[in-house]
Amino acid sequence: MSTSAHPSADAIRTAGTVTDRLVEANERYAADFTDPGMDARPVLRVAVVACMDARLDLHAALGLELGDCHTIRNAGGVVTDDVIRSLTISQRALGTRSVMLVHHTNCGLESLTEDFRHELEDEVGQRPAWAVEAFRDVDQDVRQSMQRVRTSPFLLHSDDVRGFVFDVTSGLLREIDPTESAPADLA
Repeated sequence: MSTSAHPSADAIRTAGTVTDRLVEANERYAADFTDPGMDARPVLRVAVVACMDARLDLHAALGLELGDCHTIRNAGGVVTDDVIRSLTISQRALGTRSVMLVHHTNCGLESLTEDFRHELEDEVGQRPAWAVEAFRDVDQDVRQSMQRVRTSPFLLHSDDVRGFVFDVTSGLLREIDPTESAPADLA
């Protein structure tokens, strides 16, 4: 049984590749598309950094419309050098002032370790230059991400940085207090 709200993988395969299906969907979309007359500056002047998990429909969950925000997504929603690059461009070139971080419950990064990089090295003969950024405690990882944003010398606005955990079973956000610290056994 498929857990997706969309057609099964078998149904997609019979109609061509997934990419073919997406291109066809775009053609239908473009047929009725009207230029919204926007530029790249988000109306709400906010950048949202979130996990790439397919269960997170950020626009629906946050009540956002097209043009409201910049959305930066990666595995875990962690603040990496590339996220700082995107946030820097978002703030300095496109006027955002607020940063919202959204991690979530039952994240795949909670079940990985940095051994993943070593396993890749064994398989392909080269270790990736990037870190997995795996974590055990989602709340603490949100705090770490908030700290990385707040202390980046490249960002102009670090006073409105807030972090949340999205519950994938209830759809609710839970705000993380940046001043709490992890229990001693997790630190």
